[in-house]
Amino acid sequence: MENDGHLFVEKRKLVKRWKGPIPVLVNTVVILALFYLTWWIFQDPRGLMRLYTPFKGYMVCRWLLIMFIWIAYIFNFWPFKQSWLRKTHPVVKGLVLTGISVLLLYIVVQGFFVNILGNLGIAYFSPKRLVELGITEFYAEEYSYIAIMMFAAIASWISPAWVVACENAPWQNLKQPVRGFTVLIVTFFISMIIYFITMHPHMGILHHTWQEFAAVTPPYWERFADTVSGNFHIAWIMSATVIVWLYETIWERYPFNLIKTNWLRRTSSFFGIFIIAVALAFFLYFAQELSWGPAIRGSRRLMAPDWRWLHVGEMAIFWLVPSLFLYFFLDNWPKKFSRPVNVLIRTVITIAAAAILYIVYYKTSHLFLGTQEGFSHPQQFPMIPMIWLINIFLINYWFMDGWPGWKLSSSFSSGSAESSVVIEQEESITSTKKLVYGLAVGFLIGVAIYFLIVKFLPWWSTVFTIIESN
Repeated sequence: MENDGHLFVEKRKLVKRWKGPIPVLVNTVVILALFYLTWWIFQDPRGLMRLYTPFKGYMVCRWLLIMFIWIAYIFNFWPFKQSWLRKTHPVVKGLVLTGISVLLLYIVVQGFFVNILGNLGIAYFSPKRLVELGITEFYAEEYSYIAIMMFAAIASWISPAWVVACENAPWQNLKQPVRGFTVLIVTFFISMIIYFITMHPHMGILHHTWQEFAAVTPPYWERFADTVSGNFHIAWIMSATVIVWLYETIWERYPFNLIKTNWLRRTSSFFGIFIIAVALAFFLYFAQELSWGPAIRGSRRLMAPDWRWLHVGEMAIFWLVPSLFLYFFLDNWPKKFSRPVNVLIRTVITIAAAAILYIVYYKTSHLFLGTQEGFSHPQQFPMIPMIWLINIFLINYWFMDGWPGWKLSSSFSSGSAESSVVIEQEESITSTKKLVYGLAVGFLIGVAIYFLIVKFLPWWSTVFTIIESN
């Protein structure tokens, strides 16, 4: 039971404490209250700790997200026994597991990145080292935290992708903590390789003169991204982070879960997530050109290519918030149709909700979050409050079993049995004309939607203004 290979968050059954929409409403109030209270204490520039500089706060919330993923998905709550997870009060569990996450965050960031890498290997990981080299304290911290944060951004895609897409293979039959440490080491190593070929060149051009003996300068992506900034990689990496969780939640691992062959399903899932993410990133960049006109290299803020790539990641994260809310608190509605129809409806609903959240955020965030008004102001970083809110979601749903609106049932499933039944029912269509017909219709609908958006967005941007100036 403790090491049967299934995640605790998959096996448990949560039941509502009250009938109707009351649990959803209660949890929404609790989550928003907790979000704003913790935001004021830790992040708000007008609050107590004022971590929103913005990159110090961004680094903290990013690594906190990674710790939650490691605890719930990589280690499956090891070393805690499932009897403790079942019997302990949700509030106690939330405090204990969140406290451990904060401790691990400090050990990884301060112990590994700052003290080991920064002091013994790569100076830009250590703010103190950069100050000694003549950089002002503020920029020394911002440069260091950008580097540490971007490693977390990569890991927040690779770590869950190995569990969700690769199904922990080839170590899925190992027991904890051996499986957890194995997956952690492998994904950490892969994340480090990706970091050094994506963000290390970016760090090399932040300092005068460019560090051409330590990094490739100008970076190779300048030829096709129209910028030397690493924001180009933030765009697709953030999109990959979003897509891997959409695939796990509202898409129910569809359609790659229809592939019977294990190695082909896992490989297709992993690289399929990557391809969808890259396509999404380039589409969102194109959408900005349709709305605001072509980017101009050498300009700043809204018209600059580097900010446009950054905004791709910001736009993507707005999609993840309603998707997780739908999955966690609305029982992944709807469920009564076929798998493809359910996935399509959820996708449309969450895209619409993301657009509404995007508009509301940019119209109001400066009023209560301490950010600055405008799309491209250097102090306007929507990924930070959005990921902070997602962290609160995860504490409530993963650590606290949805308390107070939900409670843990005494009965447990044998893992993802329900989804396995659906998969078995749908696997019979993998080689039929019906599947080919569905793929063809889906492709045509996708093309039609693409051209509709291309036609619609320029008109929409002329008649509807979210904010008057930047």
